[in-house]
Amino acid sequence: MIESLTDLGITLVNVGIDAVFEYISLHVLFCLIPAFFLAGAIAALFSKESVLKFLGPDANKVMSYGVAAVSGVLLAVCSCTVLPLFTGIYKRGAGIGPATAFLFSAPAINVLAIVYSAQKLGLDIGAARAFCAVALSIVIGAIMAFLYQKSMNEERKNQKAAPFIVTSQDGGETGYKYRTPITFLLLVVILVFGGWALDWLVKGPVLALLVLLAAYTSYRWYNKDELTQWMNETWFLTKKIFPLLIGGVFFGSIIIYLIPVSYVQAFLGGNSLLSVSVASVFAAFMYFSTLTEVPIVGLLMAQGMGKGPALAMLLSGPALSLPSMLVILNILGKKKGLTYIGLVILMAVICGLVFGAIV
Repeated sequence: MIESLTDLGITLVNVGIDAVFEYISLHVLFCLIPAFFLAGAIAALFSKESVLKFLGPDANKVMSYGVAAVSGVLLAVCSCTVLPLFTGIYKRGAGIGPATAFLFSAPAINVLAIVYSAQKLGLDIGAARAFCAVALSIVIGAIMAFLYQKSMNEERKNQKAAPFIVTSQDGGETGYKYRTPITFLLLVVILVFGGWALDWLVKGPVLALLVLLAAYTSYRWYNKDELTQWMNETWFLTKKIFPLLIGGVFFGSIIIYLIPVSYVQAFLGGNSLLSVSVASVFAAFMYFSTLTEVPIVGLLMAQGMGKGPALAMLLSGPALSLPSMLVILNILGKKKGLTYIGLVILMAVICGLVFGAIV
């Protein structure tokens, strides 16, 4: 008995270690590292006023939620890669509504995932995923704002933030007009291009050129203090988020390993409340890298999973994972974090039930 438990323990540790090494090899270099630098740039180089203008609590609601909801079209990121970006805009003063709308939408509605879903799972599921992802990001963000924005405004009024000043190398203030948007664009291109599945003979040289260009322009356009602040913010976010992600990947893989696939499949048939709920909760704890949720859902559908549970899984899975939950709870706090996680799972269930009833 003791030997069998020891063997099981060794197996589980190996499963966790293998998952961590796979995660590091596949996602850290070309997903998380660019995301951390991009988030650091947002936190250090973007003026707080510019963030508040588009995503702040007092910004035009149509504009702020519109920007947040469609951001995923440009960013092919997973539930973990989006976390540094979310933290960056949240730290700069974005309202909790637009910020959480962005947190949900960025991994949920990138064009590649929507098209791939329509191709592999059916046009109806692809269209439903696109519509529901945009709609849910706005609904979830609006509910979070309704519940918590007032208390957050009070918290931020009591915080003494240092004034944010961006000056060009000649001492003027005109540099912001071109250097920060271009730097941001370069970093976004590196993040998006790095996530594409391309031949390394093409991908490698292009990425190297983009990285060198970003490094050169940053060195030329920003002074030593600004670059130091940028690197400090990047390192701060890395220390805050990365260990939680690794821990989440390790323990999450063990949890998934311990759950028999046959059990999951048995509870996913049809379009009942139970099957849709199981699909939403199960997907929320799994880790899906970008696009991998589609073949997994396709396999489960081939074994009898209904379309309602399939949509619920496609909505909650990319938006959440055990690693991302740990970071969200750390950034937002337990109350706000649990509310956001609960809303994602609940809204995915509602969409799955409605879609399953229609089809």
